[in-house]
Amino acid sequence: MASTAHSRRYTTSRDPDDMAVASFVLGLVGLLVMNLLLGPVAMVLALLALRYGTARRGRAVLGLLLGVCDLVVLGVLVDLDNTVSWSF
Repeated sequence: MASTAHSRRYTTSRDPDDMAVASFVLGLVGLLVMNLLLGPVAMVLALLALRYGTARRGRAVLGLLLGVCDLVVLGVLVDLDNTVSWSF
């Protein structure tokens, strides 16, 4: 009797390609809003995607760079405002 198993593999962890795309999107959105939260999340997702061998290596690297840029933008904004708190 022949095996009729599906060719798609099922894993309990996230697919590295999805992590690379999510890293890119979160890094891009983080340049506009919530860069303190989205920058590190984008960096972690990019590093995990690269570690697990994503096929979308370019997006993972861009997500990593955008995550770093998020934190740089935050640092520049805090420096220009001369404060660490967000007061309106």
